[in-house]
Amino acid sequence: MAEMSILDLFLKASFLVKGIISILICFSIFSWAIIFKKTSILRTATKTADTFKNRFWSGIELSHLYQQSDDRRDKLSGSEQIFYSGFKEFVRLHRAHHHVCEAAVKGAARAMRISMNRELEALETHIPFLGTIGSISPYIGLFGTVWGIMHSFIALGAAKQATLQMVTPGIAEALIATEIGLFSAIPAVMAYNRFNQNINKIEQNYDNFVEEFIAILHRKVVTSETDKNSIIINKKSVQQ
Repeated sequence: MAEMSILDLFLKASFLVKGIISILICFSIFSWAIIFKKTSILRTATKTADTFKNRFWSGIELSHLYQQSDDRRDKLSGSEQIFYSGFKEFVRLHRAHHHVCEAAVKGAARAMRISMNRELEALETHIPFLGTIGSISPYIGLFGTVWGIMHSFIALGAAKQATLQMVTPGIAEALIATEIGLFSAIPAVMAYNRFNQNINKIEQNYDNFVEEFIAILHRKVVTSETDKNSIIINKKSVQQ
């Protein structure tokens, strides 16, 4: 029997096996496109979070940092977007209810949680599809293999004189479906697990920032209330 390439086996396969292989190839292309895109997005998100964290802890005034973020509010992402949402809500509530400062802190916390969830939702886009590809591709490939082998044995049973050369090409072309299914699934599963680990780290980074920022706002509120009380006490002392 002449040596046959994978392309030759594909061209000689049944219509159903060709369709399954084509679907698996499309899955592989989609998964690699997502892998390259998400790798870049997550790397940028991590770098952006670290950059803003350094700015936040550099000693800059929060109002000045907020003004810088407000000037480029259409381009914000990650920790900076969370900070902007929280501080904006804090200022708005503090101005509206300046006698209830704790309400402003709680409102800022809620705004930051909502913003954080939106940021994480954007990072997680298309990643579940990688998990789906990794889960179903081997089974789709196995279905194509079983179908191809079944037809090979049916043809073998109908032949008057059965030989190994008659069944070998059919089995070989059927096994290609399983091979391509694994080729599609393995990178998708590896990338899915890796991306989830990276997103969990980014989420922990965001969550830590939210808690730290809430603590800072709470200290500012307590300090402000203490200063007000001391001013009131001094006024009373002067009146006495």
